[in-house]
Amino acid sequence: MAHLQLTPLAAGGGGDDEMEGVALLGSYDEEAGFPSREEEEEEEAGARRVQVRVAGMTCSACTGAVEAALSARRGVRRAAVSLLQNRAHVVFDPALAKEEDIVEAIEDAGFEAEILPDSVVSQPKTQKTLSGQFRIGGMTCAACVNSVEGILKKLPGVKRAVVALATSLGEVEYDPSAISKDEIVQAIEDAGFDAALLQSSEKDKVVLSVSGLHTEEDVDVLHDVLKKMEGLRQFGVNFANSEVEIVFDPEVVGLRQIVDTIEMESNDRLKAHVQNPYIQAASNDAQEASKTLHLLHFSLILSIPVFFMRMVCPHIPFVSSFLLMHCGPFRIGDLLKWMLVSMVQFVVGKRFYIAAYRALRHGSTNMDVLVVIGTTASYVYSVCALLYGAFTGFHPPIYFETSAMIITFVLFGKYLEVLAKGKTSDAIKKLVELAPATALLLLKDKEGKYTGEKEIDASLVQPGDVLKVIPGSKVPADGIVIWGTSHVDESMVTGESVPISKEVSSLVIGGTMNLHGILHIKAAKVGSGTVLSQIISLVETAQMSKAPIQKFADYVASIFVPIVITLSLLTFFAWFLCGWLGAYPNSWSAETSNCFVFSLMFSISVVVIACPCALGLATPTAVMVATGVGANHGVLVKGGDALERAQNVKYVIFDKTGTLTQGKATVTTAKTFSGMDLGDFLTLVASAEASSEHPLAKAILDYAFHFHFFGKLPSSKDSIKKRKEEIFPHWLLEVTDFSALPGKGVQCWINGKKVLVGNRALITENGVNIPEEAESFLMNLELNAKTGILVAYDGDFIGLIGITDPLKREAAVVVEGLKKMDIYPVMVTGDNWRTAQAVAKEVGIEDVRAEVMPAGKAEVIRSLQKDGSVVAMVGDGINDSPALAAADVGMAIGAGTDIAIEAADYVLVRNNLEDVITAIDLSRKTFSRIRWNYFFAMGYNVVAIPVAAGALFPFTGLQMPPWLAGACMAFSSVSVVCSSLLLRRYRKPRLTTVLQITVE
Repeated sequence: MAHLQLTPLAAGGGGDDEMEGVALLGSYDEEAGFPSREEEEEEEAGARRVQVRVAGMTCSACTGAVEAALSARRGVRRAAVSLLQNRAHVVFDPALAKEEDIVEAIEDAGFEAEILPDSVVSQPKTQKTLSGQFRIGGMTCAACVNSVEGILKKLPGVKRAVVALATSLGEVEYDPSAISKDEIVQAIEDAGFDAALLQSSEKDKVVLSVSGLHTEEDVDVLHDVLKKMEGLRQFGVNFANSEVEIVFDPEVVGLRQIVDTIEMESNDRLKAHVQNPYIQAASNDAQEASKTLHLLHFSLILSIPVFFMRMVCPHIPFVSSFLLMHCGPFRIGDLLKWMLVSMVQFVVGKRFYIAAYRALRHGSTNMDVLVVIGTTASYVYSVCALLYGAFTGFHPPIYFETSAMIITFVLFGKYLEVLAKGKTSDAIKKLVELAPATALLLLKDKEGKYTGEKEIDASLVQPGDVLKVIPGSKVPADGIVIWGTSHVDESMVTGESVPISKEVSSLVIGGTMNLHGILHIKAAKVGSGTVLSQIISLVETAQMSKAPIQKFADYVASIFVPIVITLSLLTFFAWFLCGWLGAYPNSWSAETSNCFVFSLMFSISVVVIACPCALGLATPTAVMVATGVGANHGVLVKGGDALERAQNVKYVIFDKTGTLTQGKATVTTAKTFSGMDLGDFLTLVASAEASSEHPLAKAILDYAFHFHFFGKLPSSKDSIKKRKEEIFPHWLLEVTDFSALPGKGVQCWINGKKVLVGNRALITENGVNIPEEAESFLMNLELNAKTGILVAYDGDFIGLIGITDPLKREAAVVVEGLKKMDIYPVMVTGDNWRTAQAVAKEVGIEDVRAEVMPAGKAEVIRSLQKDGSVVAMVGDGINDSPALAAADVGMAIGAGTDIAIEAADYVLVRNNLEDVITAIDLSRKTFSRIRWNYFFAMGYNVVAIPVAAGALFPFTGLQMPPWLAGACMAFSSVSVVCSSLLLRRYRKPRLTTVLQITVE
């Protein structure tokens, strides 16, 4: 639809298309019966408005039935149904009805209904939905994730909640008028987890870290400075953390002004810095690892002596004699074990008890419950045995070391897991580190002259600032070069290894490295608007998302712990009853004194060896590593579901222009057939095409310009551009009633006569005859993979222009590579059949769909999807948005700096077709790794639980002690994370390998 975006150069500019869009929306609202004034009143009253796709309606009676069903539903204020659009507009009170109720009402009326995902647009104007990212500590498995998500979703005002185990992060969309961030944090903490807000989408709130806050006097100074500042709504100083939270009006005061004012008004006594949420998150991760390591050290110091007293000391005579001495009714060795293990059980193990209690209180179970059951059973038995021996003189064996070693091994496993999970998010950390900490701001006087430079925090750069970038430093923000020349290394952002030349008017990307010369750049996008920030946001969003395969793990996690506890009890009773009935020899239980203790050890081993964490980590860790690896190669994945779908791609549909071809159309020939001078012909065509933004129109315009002014232009690129701007208004003819016809061309009036410029369909539709000579010339162009543009003036055919768009050098090899991967390439284009087939033959594509209108590409995709095939669409992300959205996997290629393409599932930053193979190959490798993770996690539990239950004991006589079972459990989850980390070694497939070519 790029044809409809017109420049205002000639008469009939772009406003018509904007008004056309407004009229279409207006007519729809009128048909639906939603006057804007009533809509505003409803929104102010707190109503929500949704659009619902309704399938199965055939006549007005159907729409009446749907409207009646909706109107009868409690809470629905207004419902209007459009038969033509197959949609319903519904306004309802969210306190009385939910979106699910609306869908149910329509389905009860006998129709299929689906809430359109972007249709919830009726939030009251006095409110807005905020998105907050929360750090959640203490989660150990998928059951914890399900518990937290369930609690958050039940909170009033929470629209959506997604929790990721691998990152220990949760994203919550909430209505700040219904619930505050503090209430969300409190709810998470009540569920038994640590929580803190990392960042929010609220634009007018900031947390500054303030250096120099040492005394109460310093706090008073800061208070005085902030009170005097205009535009501050409220602020709060946290003296303990040296932070100040400020809510401000960005229209009145800027963030840099706030920071500068604090520094100046305090006479440099206080310095404020914007907190980076990612650095804060990294600090929290480091604190968690440090805390776990501290507990592990403490547990080891206490557990190692217990282990030695059990395993080593009995073989050292004088030590053994000392430990067997009595202190009252107790042995000294038993007392020492009791004291040491009690500290491990209730001081070090306190975190497990708290987490287990909170989980059980909310009706859920997790790994902490298993650890608590196993260690408590061992500890309580040992205490009872100790007391029994003290008062009866018969000393049954005690197993204090079991609970201590279980807790120690679990902590060790947790520590390794924290370190390993930290490595899965290395991609985010590396991207964050790309952003420079500071920037050199060029200062101006009132006359606009540069008077000096000042080093400022890079987060304080504002749009319009002029920044100095010296050689060897990083570009602080996205912008445009206004002075200087240099080469910039953009490989860290775009994956393009060759340094890019930069001169005046060149665009630069924040976070890239300036190599040689000094540049002055004007900041255009800062903060969350930069390419780097959008890439980080995309990677984060993908890592937060759940792949559909994760549902299996979530289901298993929800029933895992109850099943394990049941198996543990069955194990105990089976061994105990068999021993009591004499089903096995007494010699089996002789070492543990009786069949009760013998059975109890098996039961504890079953509880402790089972590991739900490995299942919960199998998918998210692999998805996290894969999305990070993809970002390093310039392949941005929107989510785990897209990653999962891409592994099964059967068809890849390529757009021709700009995807298979370079997108640099050039005119190769121009010929007249009416006796008109070639110069006049080109001026006429250029005048008609000047209002179009189509790439072919630009090629014609450039060709005509250089035809007329060749040899009269300056040498430098910047000077040519300025000269063009000066000449353009003078040599083009005046155009009236311009209109672009998608898929056909353009028409307008020049000198009172109708001009048609476009394809064969446009010319013949208007009754213009094409001479045989022109037909022959046109056919020759098309057979040589060139596009013919036909021109008619005042009802007569006057000439044509041949345009070529060279193929990308890798196109044919990539197509062949896809075939080797058992993927069928398809080309869809709006170009004519001859040109399309010529191009397809050149690249090796057999399936060609030509003369397809932009809207028809989606239909082609749906036809291929009918048999259940997974279809990928590769396009430029702008003209191909409908097709990208219709495809199972949409890939926007050559996005460059425009990486926020909503319709695409994959964003390929570079304009290189090899990345299509990389995207599919990465998906296949990732889910191969996920399947291996699941196989190991499931296999571990399937094998380990029977072994721990003593299934092999009758045949081998080997019994797994509970402490060893605890060690196995600890290392199982670590092994799954390490398995996912192997994806960091992923390398892009070489085309020679894909094609099985041997290079001599």
